[in-house]
Amino acid sequence: MINTNDHHNQHDHQHQEPITTDDIKTPLLPININGNEEVSTSLILSLATPNTLFILLGPLLCGVICLFVKVGELDSSRNMLGVLVWIFTWWLTQAVPMPVTSMSPLFLFPMFGISSADMVAKSYMDDVISLVLGSFILALAVEHYCIHKRLALNITLLFCGDPVNPPFLLLGICATTAFVSMWMHNVAAAVMMMPVATGILQRLPTTRTAQNDAVDKYCRAVVLGVIYSAAIGGMSTLTGTGVNLILVGMWKSYFPAANPISFNTWFFFGFPLALIIFFFFWGVLCCLYCKRGTSRALANYLDKGHLKRELELLGPMSFAEKMVLFVFSVLIVLWMTRNLTDDLPGWGALFKGRAGDGTASVLMATLLFIIPNKGRKGEKLMDWSKCKKLPWNIVLLLGAGFAIADGVRTSGLADVMSKALDFLEAAPFWGIAPAVCLIGGIITEFTSNNATTTLLVPLLIQIAQTMHLHPLLLMVPGAIGAQFAYLLPTGTPSNIVGFSTGHIEIKDMLKVGFPLKIFGTIALSILMPTLGAYVFGTDKPMEYPLAWRTS
Repeated sequence: MINTNDHHNQHDHQHQEPITTDDIKTPLLPININGNEEVSTSLILSLATPNTLFILLGPLLCGVICLFVKVGELDSSRNMLGVLVWIFTWWLTQAVPMPVTSMSPLFLFPMFGISSADMVAKSYMDDVISLVLGSFILALAVEHYCIHKRLALNITLLFCGDPVNPPFLLLGICATTAFVSMWMHNVAAAVMMMPVATGILQRLPTTRTAQNDAVDKYCRAVVLGVIYSAAIGGMSTLTGTGVNLILVGMWKSYFPAANPISFNTWFFFGFPLALIIFFFFWGVLCCLYCKRGTSRALANYLDKGHLKRELELLGPMSFAEKMVLFVFSVLIVLWMTRNLTDDLPGWGALFKGRAGDGTASVLMATLLFIIPNKGRKGEKLMDWSKCKKLPWNIVLLLGAGFAIADGVRTSGLADVMSKALDFLEAAPFWGIAPAVCLIGGIITEFTSNNATTTLLVPLLIQIAQTMHLHPLLLMVPGAIGAQFAYLLPTGTPSNIVGFSTGHIEIKDMLKVGFPLKIFGTIALSILMPTLGAYVFGTDKPMEYPLAWRTS
């Protein structure tokens, strides 16, 4: 009876949704009913804020650099440095909304003679961006039909045990989060999985007494498990995080004649690395937060019956849910089989290399707007009103990253800035990967991982050329190291999602994040020269383009 009422309520809501969204009587902008005097007074007061100072700080620092700082021999290098400082100042201070700041290269680069408007605009829409757009539309479909919640409850129920086994229940929550994060952005995965995790924790007592100390520690472990598993799972695929997409875009931009890094190629390296780090992370959580009395303490509040009731409320899988899951599965297969081996080419060979991962992503997303959901007549699995939550901020941020990478390269600033990391040239071969990974891991604690990758990877390419190394030997450790933002809440939005629950403190993140960062660096340092040489072909000679600068 509950399921029937829920179905009718959902049906009524869907029936009324077009009326609300298409109401032509609603004004696009609010009507101002105040007087002019009040508006002018509030305008003066609104400008007298620290935010105004930060807004002016960006162009002020840019002007100082362009007028008084000498950077290399080219004016474009100096101008590019000034624009970089302007953009990163706005990013760090949030003086201007991040998506708006991400669009600033579209007018700053032509104004300062760094690149033409057409060249900058092309960075905001390429195969990598289309890959992101298609993936986000599929993720919205998964969220709309609650497939992520059904998947989480089923896997958690599988690991719960009877009586409850805290380490394996924690493994189920972490594994589910990591799996979801493999196919959508890690921030989106953390946002989706956190309500599922906290929903399980709601049955536990909130009072922190000596008797419930074991329960309190387990709550901390669950929240930490969600945010860090999302980060770990995200590094295993191209769709899991923007950092991997930035790396692939830069590789394509700097080395257009080289073989592109496909979804399949990255998975063969990223998944084993993520798997090793994941099990180490789970072991750390169990050692620090799963005490001996945890099972007895949780048995009074958590059992399989609770999870089964949550699953029963969702009801049986509908036709729409099955079709969305089918489309998502087909997309994963297409990603995995586009490029296989030289002897056994994938389906991409049918199109003579013209099709990319973004081609498959947008194609599958388009099918969602064509396949009916067997609900009302003419209704499809997805309509554009359901896509209002598309994270355009991430899309614009990726575009800005590609534009900045091209600007740093073509302006000659990469040649100048790479000299600051000349000390890496004296490092032994086995010491290169950990040094680069640590540099990326330290910077990313204070800036976003996307910004860290955007700034660091072009420099590493220049250093690799000087050292006569394959560039991926430095690019991959630098990009993955930028994802090791485990120490501070502000390191990545995923950390903020967990920190906002109130279950964890900074000391918990330091306690778990520090060994996780160290072990991740060690694992990457071992896999990069071994598995990376086989997957990426870093043991083969690499030809650098003769001319990178464009007029």
